[in-house]
Amino acid sequence: MTVEEGWSGLKTIALQTVGCKLNQAETESIARKFSDSGFQVVAPHDAAGIYLLNTCTVTHIADHKCRKLLRLAHRRNPDALVLATGCYAERAPAELYSIDGVALAIGNHDKEKIVDIVIDKVGRHGTCSPQNTRREAPHRTRAMVRVQEGCSHYCSFCIVPSVRGPERSRPEEAIISEVKTLAAGGYKEVILTGTRIGRYWHKGDLTSLITRILSECDVPRLRLSSLEPSDLTPEILRLWDDRRLCPHIHLPLQSGSDSVLERMGRPYSSADYERAVSLARDMVPDLALTTDIMVGFPGESDREFSEGYERCRRIGFAGLHVFPFSARPGTRAEGLGGKVEDMEKKRRVDLMLELARISSRRFRQNFLGRSMNVLWEGEKNGTWFGLTDNYLRVFVTDKEQLSNKLLETRLLSHKENGLRGELATQRV
Repeated sequence: MTVEEGWSGLKTIALQTVGCKLNQAETESIARKFSDSGFQVVAPHDAAGIYLLNTCTVTHIADHKCRKLLRLAHRRNPDALVLATGCYAERAPAELYSIDGVALAIGNHDKEKIVDIVIDKVGRHGTCSPQNTRREAPHRTRAMVRVQEGCSHYCSFCIVPSVRGPERSRPEEAIISEVKTLAAGGYKEVILTGTRIGRYWHKGDLTSLITRILSECDVPRLRLSSLEPSDLTPEILRLWDDRRLCPHIHLPLQSGSDSVLERMGRPYSSADYERAVSLARDMVPDLALTTDIMVGFPGESDREFSEGYERCRRIGFAGLHVFPFSARPGTRAEGLGGKVEDMEKKRRVDLMLELARISSRRFRQNFLGRSMNVLWEGEKNGTWFGLTDNYLRVFVTDKEQLSNKLLETRLLSHKENGLRGELATQRV
């Protein structure tokens, strides 16, 4: 069923995402399906008849952000149809329905049917888009492809298995077909994402899938979203001999203290983690290693926090995503004693964030003076921004159109959260 079959008039939809790269990949896929069904997809801050938020519920901060964005969408356009999908909608739809303006909360299990659900809703209620729509959502230079979703390992703090369900993988042929379509459409980089992509299995494992993509798809860059220490075997690391596979690995640590890792239910020790890091750095030149760190887990003592801090300092990450523990309903950690007070959690977060800033700058320092290929994504106030294959953010000032061009760039000096550069190649 198309839009025209359901009702007459132009229909516009704005989509926005909170949360992980899997959520982002799903939002991109949903946007393409809406476009194929006759909707005009516009940017989140533009006027639209329908607003759809793909939600996250991994922390109470994510919950708060989702509620804030839904209220903002309703205030911005009280006549719009405001919809929520994703993990928060799966966990607690009643909380979302209590927000003024929210018409539908569609859980993860119904995401595949979301276009039909919305067409049915709009057709019955006759919602029309505003007439002052300004522009389409900007073209993306990097596309995310979901290869897998769900997790069957219940870490004590994590609600994801409850809202995403058990592990299941997409067929290789469907993934390869999608990557080929994106490459043919002009995308220069594809990111393989999922809840736990190292657990991919559909006639073959993740190594087999990546091998086929690199062999069969004409995509300039392929990036992986996140792996676990046990995934980093010599077999998979040898795939980085193909320079199209970006030398950037996000490897969640969560805590650098073995006793905290045990209470978290994480399936590795700090020694396991450091062995994986050492192997990866030996086999992948210019590797950028990024991670997630949780502070203030129940019972985390000053000693345990210091152990974790020192381990992170010693490893020297290219980037750290730092966040405080947030009790999630129904998880084992919700009932653990030894609560760390909010002020102490904030102090520890601040210390880790300062370490993240220092570690990131030290990593970038290694590349000053070098020339690297940068995929230019967008421009703001005359300054273009883009990414190297190992996830360094680079900025240049240039009057020409650089969007979606992969250009050799000299890295000259530090800039906040990135590097300043100058183009070193002819612009083709």
